[in-house]
Parts: sequence; C-alpha cells; structure tokens
Amino acid sequence: MTEGTYTYLVNEVVEGIYKAYPELLTRYGERGKKKCFEDNLHHMKHLDTTYALGGSSQFFTDYARWLNGILVRHGMKTDHLIDNFERIKNVLPKYISEPKKEAFIQYLDEGIAVLKMQQSI
Repeated sequence: MTEGTYTYLVNEVVEGIYKAYPELLTRYGERGKKKCFEDNLHHMKHLDTTYALGGSSQFFTDYARWLNGILVRHGMKTDHLIDNFERIKNVLPKYISEPKKEAFIQYLDEGIAVLKMQQSI
C-alpha cells in the first residue's frame, strides 16, 4: 500500500468522523483534526505491519489497547476509537484489494473486540 492510498483512505475516514461528531472540531480545533489524520495514518501503518508480520492480529490488538489508554487519558472515549476502526473497515474496500483487505478487516474486528472487552472491565 502506498502513502498516497493511505492519504485518500484516511481523508475519507477523518471527514466522516468530523461530520458525525462536529463537536470534536469545536473542542480540539483544526490542530485536533490534523492529529486525527496523523493517528489514522498510524492505524493504517500498524495494520500493514501486522500483515507483514505474518497475519497474527496480536501486534494490532496490542496497539489498539495501548492507543486507547493514551486517548482516554486525553479525554477521548473508547467508543471514539471503536467508531474510528469501524469507519476504516467501511472504506477499506474502495482502496485495498484481497487478500490484504480481508486480513485488515479481521485485525480491525479483533481490535474492536479487545476495546469492547476493556470497556466492560
């Protein structure tokens, strides 16, 4: 996957987030939106790295847990990260083909499951 592909995918995800949650722009401003874009690039790079490591979702689920801890400490909610991962899943088919697409969806599903489990503790 090229950086350009990441950019188009991430732009679509970030625009969707800020359309659904306009209060984020009020709360965090353009700087926050830029940070959201950067965070989503990191999500994609972690998905790509997980795939390159041979398919176990452990690398991505560890990342999801770690990132959630940081985001919650900065006032975000776990639901925001879950929503973000769901949005990535929804736009993936436009930008990524098989077999990588299916693997990324699996990693995202497992990351979401870990986050939901963390919420219930």
